[in-house]
Amino acid sequence: MSRVTRYISRQIALSLLAVTIGLAALIWLTQSLRFIELVLDRGLPFSVFLELTGLLLPSFFAVILPITTFVVTLFTYVRLSTDRELVVMRAAGLSDWRLARPALMVALVATGLGLMLQTWLVPISHAAFREWQFEIRNQMAAILLQEGVFSSVSNDLTVYARIRERDGTLRGILIHDQREPGAPVTILAERGVILPSPNGPRVVLLNGQRQQMERAVPPNSPPGTPPQPRLTVLAFGENSVDLARTSRTEDSRNRDSRERFVGELLNPDPEEGLPERDIRKFKAEGHGRLASPFTALSFALVGLAAALASGFRRHGGGLTAVIAVGAVVSLLALGLAVGNLAARDNRFIPLIWLHVLGPGVIAAWVLSGAPGWPRRAPPVAGPAPAGELSRRAAG
Repeated sequence: MSRVTRYISRQIALSLLAVTIGLAALIWLTQSLRFIELVLDRGLPFSVFLELTGLLLPSFFAVILPITTFVVTLFTYVRLSTDRELVVMRAAGLSDWRLARPALMVALVATGLGLMLQTWLVPISHAAFREWQFEIRNQMAAILLQEGVFSSVSNDLTVYARIRERDGTLRGILIHDQREPGAPVTILAERGVILPSPNGPRVVLLNGQRQQMERAVPPNSPPGTPPQPRLTVLAFGENSVDLARTSRTEDSRNRDSRERFVGELLNPDPEEGLPERDIRKFKAEGHGRLASPFTALSFALVGLAAALASGFRRHGGGLTAVIAVGAVVSLLALGLAVGNLAARDNRFIPLIWLHVLGPGVIAAWVLSGAPGWPRRAPPVAGPAPAGELSRRAAG
């Protein structure tokens, strides 16, 4: 490796590391605000908060790594051009591809890291994150209860407690349970306490009333009478409600696409009985996982083409850099549209690969001098007038 290659690659690598970590930390900070309430208001241990939010970092790195690779590559070479360093290197006989070698080496490393993240680390971390969410929502449901707030323990279970004392005793309790289809239950109780059980937390209620809406045929009705809604009210001295299960018939959860490895996305298990819509979505997600790491290399080539192919400019390459940034932003927006289109119809999956590899191929062509592109011939000077020749000779 030449000294010039080491010099440029070291600058790009250090800048890429700093920018990627800084941007990921900023995104992590903004996203973790959603969970800080679990620590401040609901008593979740801070270590659990760090582990829960830390599991989001691989997904952040996988998304921002191609973007930071482009940004660092572009602005490193623009700075080298502004400082006249590229002029000296070109004067020493280095071609554009030789100058681009350090950035391509770093981009290949970023592509390899992206492949590792997308194919292995992101599914593992997201599955662990979803497992933590499921655990908190079901097995740690007591954390979700707040004083004076209607807390949605799940989509079909809401709990309200007017007062929550220091020892955990709840007073003025209302529970609305819709886990049994067609028979919602509302429970009112003077006080209660949340106790652990092998299946998760259970709230024990004292001195209350249970109201359940049922549909039943009234007694002594003629045959064929449709069921009518009927409210049954039951007073109790002690009752208990299980807060762990989100459904009486559902004790597990379904895995989403981000929890699955690429092989599971491209070839879903028929025994799962997934609907056709999810199968199309999974296949598009699988190809997107495989293709997205190569955007680091493709975007790096776009940055190199903008910084090197434009040549030296006395006042810098600010306009070229702005055009390159706008092109990459447009490519990112186009990638979202292509992904959604392929998820609806798998016939458009080749567009995912075309969107990823196409800009890199075009940028490499530009970096090579755009061979085959028609160029305007330089103007040819005609013969000088006779008077001009005599003046030159006299001079």
